[in-house]
Amino acid sequence: MSVETPYQFDRQVITQLSQGLQEPDWLLNSRLEALELISKLPLPKVQQTNIQGWNFTNFKPYSEEKAIQLHELPENVKSYLFDEDNGNILVQKNSNVVFTKLQDEWAQKGVIFKDLSKASQEHGDLVQQYFMTQMKKDDHRLAAIHATLWSGGVFLYVPKNVEVSVPFQSLFWATGENVGVLPHILIVAEENSRIEFVANYLGENQVTLNNSVIEVFVGQNAQVRVATINNLSESAVDVTYRHAHVGRDGKMEWIIGDLSEGRIISDNSSKLQDQGGIATVKAVALGVGKMRANITSNMDHWGTYTESDIQVRSVMKDEASSILNSITTIEKGASKADGQQSGKVLMLNPKARGDANPILLIDENDVTAGHAASVGRIDPIQLYYLMSRGVTKEEAEKLIIFGFLDAVISEIPSESLRKNIIRVIEGKFQS
Repeated sequence: MSVETPYQFDRQVITQLSQGLQEPDWLLNSRLEALELISKLPLPKVQQTNIQGWNFTNFKPYSEEKAIQLHELPENVKSYLFDEDNGNILVQKNSNVVFTKLQDEWAQKGVIFKDLSKASQEHGDLVQQYFMTQMKKDDHRLAAIHATLWSGGVFLYVPKNVEVSVPFQSLFWATGENVGVLPHILIVAEENSRIEFVANYLGENQVTLNNSVIEVFVGQNAQVRVATINNLSESAVDVTYRHAHVGRDGKMEWIIGDLSEGRIISDNSSKLQDQGGIATVKAVALGVGKMRANITSNMDHWGTYTESDIQVRSVMKDEASSILNSITTIEKGASKADGQQSGKVLMLNPKARGDANPILLIDENDVTAGHAASVGRIDPIQLYYLMSRGVTKEEAEKLIIFGFLDAVISEIPSESLRKNIIRVIEGKFQS
């Protein structure tokens, strides 16, 4: 069995690569099992988006990169990081983690923060307990490709009663022709813990693919905030699956900036398994050029007194197009659940397209649920008014866009994250 691609990925190649990383046997077996599934599984069903012609296999997944220091990063890459002196930081270049720093204060409290391959060697039982359990290798073809070829990634473990006051930052930097990056991020927050994790995806030049998976496990009364900012070039297919399992009275916050310029599948899912769990999504997307995006947020309520809130804003320029799917499911027995959602699309040009699909699937009577959705074009009166006051058309559009997105961006708790998202969006007007 081999993957159908100009680059050969068969059992022998996968075995050699896994053994070269000194991965445990269970992880090698997981890769080989996934390899056998690739040709048997269909692509995922992505609502209202035809992904049949997208490139998911023609890429180079592995490269040899040397360890570096932060000051060696190009300025445009390093600008995604903040609080370099006091932060906990991991940098991956293409397929290799090239820099990791965990402050001694947190290491002494039992926090683990390292690339996933090393974690599988040193903390194998812990990693195996959680790895690929929220997104399974047989879910669809993209999951099987990821489970076979993932590299680098992150394992973040926070023990019971540990509250980390500074964010964990990761930077996945893809550069080069036909490069693919496939990081797997695994986050475990034990009971009464608290953490914030930021993942930045940056793709330059002729990068081909990002196929990333994030699995988060929120323990009882734990609080986890995960932010992802994706900014890959127009040549790239950018696929990110985010899955969270939220325990009793746990809180999961997703902050998402889908700012890539090529083909995007952005899928976010939270399972509120136990009583009192809370999950929120704050997401913004800006499409330029001929970008095509399918952005889906799922909230699945199983426990009583659970709460969810989805807030998504999408701005489409030029000939860009986006589909926003917001899905709230309240299962039988999830009484007193409260699920809210809002998805809005703003189109700036006649050829720009957008759609917002609110979906409520409710199988319980004693619940609260609501949705709001809107799709519209930029108000010509607003644009005319600003331009009549001496503002250029480009600046007027920018003001209207940030006014539209502010409903979400202003609610992001971290000032550094807000600034990073705004900076990347402003960069789209200068390119």
